[in-house]
Formats: sequence, structure tokens, C-alpha cells
Amino acid sequence: MRRYIIPVIFGLAGAAVLVGLGNWQLERLAWKEAILADIRARISAPPTSLPETASIDDHRYLPVSISGEIDETVLRVLVSQKQIGAGYRLISAFDTGTRRVLLDRGFISVNDPLPAPPEGAVEVTGNLHWPDERLSSTPENDVTGNIWFARDLTPMAEILKTEPILVVARKMSVLEPGVTPLPLDISGIPNDHLNYAITWYSLAVIWLVMTGFFLWRTRQAEKGKTT
Repeated sequence: MRRYIIPVIFGLAGAAVLVGLGNWQLERLAWKEAILADIRARISAPPTSLPETASIDDHRYLPVSISGEIDETVLRVLVSQKQIGAGYRLISAFDTGTRRVLLDRGFISVNDPLPAPPEGAVEVTGNLHWPDERLSSTPENDVTGNIWFARDLTPMAEILKTEPILVVARKMSVLEPGVTPLPLDISGIPNDHLNYAITWYSLAVIWLVMTGFFLWRTRQAEKGKTT
């Protein structure tokens, strides 16, 4: 029996560690789902006026309603949409008369011509957003060619002469043919903790099966020696 003790202890200890990792991922899942529910509630809340001093800590995802005019200058942010392919987010300056902010008007296909913004007064309902899209692998923006690879608010605001505040349009009082709004939602926020938990639990089962198989093979070898 002594030769079986170490494999059994090793097998049970390994399975316990893997089950513990699976339980931890379930705890993370509950934590993440609470965060996503909070974000969803913030996004879908009734719109309010633009805060006098907007901050990422206090006003992330805040629904706002603004009225004003859209400037003609447009910055293009290269993105990709499922089942559509490559295209651009259109970022323009929005002038309320007293303030100028950045407006994410929506998406056009990369092959479509750049549409002129609506003329005259426009009412926009959307959400404040501070995108965190720049990674170490993200190329530098081609400002001269007007191809941006991330919504970098500070340089965009400098070029368009606005505050570094972005409103992502949910709907506008004037439709823009060919421009598809990309309102904020939680679909782009990863939540893979359930898959991770299933993976750890599966590994625990495999670990126990392999331990049992090892013990069975050892037992069979011993029987062969005695016959």
C-alpha cells in the first residue's frame, strides 16, 4: 500500500488545486456580472444635460442630451465590424453654442465615401465615454492621412479644438444616410470567467482519471509479476 500513498496524495492535491481555481473563477464571474449590470444600468439611465466638469470617475457612461451643430471636419478611426468588415468611426466636433465636445457619429464602411455632416441644429442623445483602446501594438495615428487607430481624445480635441470629452451618439434628430450609430453597450467587455471555471473543473476530472489510470496500471504490473 505504501507505493500507492504518494500517487493518491499527489492526485487528490492536484485535483483540489484545480477545483479551487474553478471556484475562484466562479467568484470572479459573480463579481464581473455585478459590474456589467451596473454599467448596463448607467448606460440605459435617462439622459441628462452635459456636466459642467465631466470626469471619467464620476461620469463614465453617463447618458446625455445635447443640442448644437456638427462641424464639417471629420476624423476617421479605423475599426472592424462583424459581418461587415473594415470601416471608420466618424469623430466630429459638436458645438453647443457655449461648448465644443467630440461626437462619435457612428460607422461607415471603408469603401463608402466620407459623408458630410447634417446641416443646422441637431439634437443628440448619447453617452459620455473615455475609450481605452491604445495598446503597445497599436500603430501611431496617421494624422496627415486622417486615419486613426484609436480614439485618442486629447490629440483629437487639439485638432478639432474641443474639450477632451467624447459623446458616443445613440440617436440623432437628423438621420445620416450610410452612417450606423455604434452606441455604447457591454458586448465589448469580456466576461470569460465561466469558460475558465469549466476548464479548471475539466482539468480536475482529467487529473483524477489519470491518477486512477496510473494506479490501475501499477496494480496490473504487480499482478503480472506475481503470476
